[in-house]
Amino acid sequence: MTGDPVLVTGAAGFIGHATAHRLLARGETVIGIDNINDYYDPSLKEARLATFDGRPGFDFHRLDIAETDAVAKIVAERGVKRIVHLAAQAGVRYSLEKPFAYERSNLAGHLSLLEASRHAEGFAHLVYASSSSVYGDRPMGGAGFSEDERVDKPVSLYAATKAACELMSASYASLFGFPQTGLRFFTVYGPWGRPDMAYFSFSQKIMNGEPIEVYGDGKMARDFTYIDDIVDGIVGALDNPPARGEHRVLNIGDSRPVGLMDMIQSLEAALGRKAEKIMRPMQPGDVTATYADISRLNALTGYHPEVMLEDGLKRFADWFRNYYSIKP
Repeated sequence: MTGDPVLVTGAAGFIGHATAHRLLARGETVIGIDNINDYYDPSLKEARLATFDGRPGFDFHRLDIAETDAVAKIVAERGVKRIVHLAAQAGVRYSLEKPFAYERSNLAGHLSLLEASRHAEGFAHLVYASSSSVYGDRPMGGAGFSEDERVDKPVSLYAATKAACELMSASYASLFGFPQTGLRFFTVYGPWGRPDMAYFSFSQKIMNGEPIEVYGDGKMARDFTYIDDIVDGIVGALDNPPARGEHRVLNIGDSRPVGLMDMIQSLEAALGRKAEKIMRPMQPGDVTATYADISRLNALTGYHPEVMLEDGLKRFADWFRNYYSIKP
């Protein structure tokens, strides 16, 4: 193992699990934190954690990131100088039902990591998860969403908390001088994904012979980005910190938005079954489309997503059948 450990929050989550494995594969020591909440099936999170069994260099702590003293103690005692902060309360629609979960995890939790970083000796770089949802319901137009656009009109509480995290990070970078990078994730998919995401929940219903509900009357589009490509961008950003005292935000997506109906068609092909569709109107908090301009991340790291949606969904479908023991 090389250098100081990297702290990865949300290590039992979809993106955190994949990021921790990539860091371990290149010889890093990784400290994982996750509270394994029940927003979705905790057994999937436990199964992700089980993939670290026997891997040297991984140390896991079951911990709520809003527990400020406990987080600070780990950072200080282990000499953490780099953090990939991916833990958060996810979900746009869920924020309509459980708003205070977002206050604790996304706001208090983010502040907890900022405070721990601020007091860590020789701290080098905090990379954290923002979201494409901060752009609001922006028209597609002819170009991808740019980091220079205003993000002061969120259409969900989830989006508002992510925009607030960016502001908190900007203030801490200015006040206390440690470098920070916020990554605005676009729609991430792939093996070990989140069951609340459309492609995953659709797969469960299709394979169970149940109809799927297609919101926005099928007219929505998303910038679907395969998990391996996302991890390329995360690690690339981690390895290229900004100057001391600088805070930046970068889009991390695929830059090839796909219509919802086209995604469903590709998913049907990957699963080998047709979906029965029930068309529904847009839901509160949803946005019509997402489309990442990834030119800044590309210039910084050479980031260039390679996995097309059809191939990525086939890989997901193979994992899905294996994980749920579904015979072809």
